[in-house]
Amino acid sequence: MIDPDGYRPNVGIVLMRTDGQLFWARRVNRDGWQFPQGGMNSDETPLEAMYRELREETGLAPEHVEVLGATPGWLRYRLPKRCVRRSGRAVCIGQKQVWYLLRLTGQESDLRLDLTPKPEFDAWRWVDYWYPIDNVVNFKREVYQRALHHLSEFGRRVAGDVAVPHLDPPAFLGMPGRSRPRSAQSR
Repeated sequence: MIDPDGYRPNVGIVLMRTDGQLFWARRVNRDGWQFPQGGMNSDETPLEAMYRELREETGLAPEHVEVLGATPGWLRYRLPKRCVRRSGRAVCIGQKQVWYLLRLTGQESDLRLDLTPKPEFDAWRWVDYWYPIDNVVNFKREVYQRALHHLSEFGRRVAGDVAVPHLDPPAFLGMPGRSRPRSAQSR
């Protein structure tokens, strides 16, 4: 399913422990690390797609997580030209995503990357809240930054300011400043 502008509807999942650490997974047979994400079926809501993708990519079920928040609408990113997909007459130039922040309420042993015949990931680890911005593939960097900024207040309610430090908002969010941690004294 591709919209008239060439974007594929998609959901992104930021899975957080109560200490603010985020689930960060490595793509199968690649060196690229990312958050779980996936396309929506035409008969799904974003929330339904999120739960399906969560199960497929991490093995977690709804009872293993709590939804803390979501981005207010679609966040878009364009694919590099080498990654543009052509399926018949429809051309997919990028993804439009609703991002969800989930708190892990189950056990780490509930995480399973091998529930589908073709797993998306072959390894995972826990990382600091802002780590993914500097460590995701370049063409996804801005959408990760937007998603994490939108979701950070929800994360602070669970993990606190130390685990989810405040950052100056990036210019592309319409506010001056660079993305860098603000010290407690500058707030």
